[in-house]
Amino acid sequence: MSKLNIGIILGSTRQGRLSPQVGEWVKRIADERVDANYEIVDIADYKLPLLGEADATEQATAWNTKLASLDGFVFIVQEYNHSISGSLKNALDYAREAWNNKAAGIVSYGSVGGARAAEHLRGILGELSVADVRVHPALSLFTDFENGSVFKPADLHLVNLNGMLDQVLAWSGALKTLR
Repeated sequence: MSKLNIGIILGSTRQGRLSPQVGEWVKRIADERVDANYEIVDIADYKLPLLGEADATEQATAWNTKLASLDGFVFIVQEYNHSISGSLKNALDYAREAWNNKAAGIVSYGSVGGARAAEHLRGILGELSVADVRVHPALSLFTDFENGSVFKPADLHLVNLNGMLDQVLAWSGALKTLR
């Protein structure tokens, strides 16, 4: 059986965002496992306007094509006002079937580890028929980011990160049989 393709979705598009640093950390650890093909998928690259405000046929087609090529996801989610970013919600809404019957893990960060954003995302993923896994690395802006801007994760997060990846792969493989 060929390796699964897992997209590491960067959940922010704002200037000065920290998600690329977290995404690169996830990818580095994931690639060391050699059990799947991992790639960073940056929603900023797709230039999706607010849903319904402009013709975005080209952007939406590219976004849905990318999502359809993936078997599962790891969302890098930062907490904004107790929830996910508007850009991530918009990107989630631009696709439907491309999300269905796939698995997802969540790596969150914020003042309380991004836990509230992760919980909001879980509800949205359920509506999109995405099975989110239980293990969830939650990173603190106070202890895992030097001066609030340089990502320096504590080693203790490796256990949760690898546990989450184990679950994402198990569920992604099982759900692939439904597609």
